[in-house]
Amino acid sequence: MAYPEDLLGEDEYVVVHKHPHWKMLVVPVLVFLVVVGGGAYLAALVAPLSWHLPAWIAIGVLGLILAVWLTLAPLLRWKTTHFVVTTQRLMVREGVFTRSGVDIPMQRINSVRFRHGVVDRMLGCGTLIVESAADEPLEFDDIPHVEHVHTLLYREVNGDYRDDWDHEEYR
Repeated sequence: MAYPEDLLGEDEYVVVHKHPHWKMLVVPVLVFLVVVGGGAYLAALVAPLSWHLPAWIAIGVLGLILAVWLTLAPLLRWKTTHFVVTTQRLMVREGVFTRSGVDIPMQRINSVRFRHGVVDRMLGCGTLIVESAADEPLEFDDIPHVEHVHTLLYREVNGDYRDDWDHEEYR
């Protein structure tokens, strides 16, 4: 999915557009399964009771609230978080109701580093660390294919363009 063209300047195009790695959705999915399983178990427990209908309604409402709060909200947060490298800047946008963003012009970036442990390496993600001219280093967690993003960003900063790194699989 391409980043909206109307948010880009003239002669600016997207080099990389990523959402955070899917690993941040593992816990919400597990919570959803526990909520559904727990709700079904509780509903089966109260089924023989005379007041089972109000209990089922209460279990359903509580399950719905937990599912929305602990599963749907993180999914929306993941979907609305964008990490974008263009030919002129690095952009990060996040948030559902309250949006926030960071833009760093390429000429202000001093260094680009990445870090990933064993689990991150197995999953194919990591943390990208960007140092700019005036700010403390910014860390962007759970970037998919962090080594390739690091290389692309480094090349954009230094004006060293190579088309062989511009593969669709890393976008």
